[in-house]
Amino acid sequence: MGDARSAASIKINAHTMRTVQLKTFNKNFNYEGHFFFILNKGMNSGKPMKSSCPNCFVCIAGSEEEKDQLYWLCFALWYSKSFHYYLKGSVIQFITIDDIKECLSKSLLKSNQNKADFQAAIQQAKKFEELENLYEKNLQLIRQARRAIFYKSSFL
Repeated sequence: MGDARSAASIKINAHTMRTVQLKTFNKNFNYEGHFFFILNKGMNSGKPMKSSCPNCFVCIAGSEEEKDQLYWLCFALWYSKSFHYYLKGSVIQFITIDDIKECLSKSLLKSNQNKADFQAAIQQAKKFEELENLYEKNLQLIRQARRAIFYKSSFL
């Protein structure tokens, strides 16, 4: 059909970034280098993930810095529900690899134009993620303490 890309593989080119590959995840393939995963099914389509799942794409960057920038850009797009515009399907919604590429490419160009602001936003997002993880650990400890109270009680 004249399509220059390999099976479900797309390369994203932005002015200041090297080529970034976006591929359909294959559990039988061992990915190396700098990569993260992007969920492609359901209302959380576009969500970046550090571990894979059956319904995801893999984004392979040329360096750790590029991966970090793309991960947080993808996180920002997902969190702001920017990917919802691209969702298809009536029962189980999904996003295509072409739509992820289009959305990431446009946003990558914008983020590269305002690099200092984007880097500041990434730093703030990382701090919020650390704080969120701390709160989650505290909630787990509270749940364990509550469970211990009831296990310890003689009325059970």
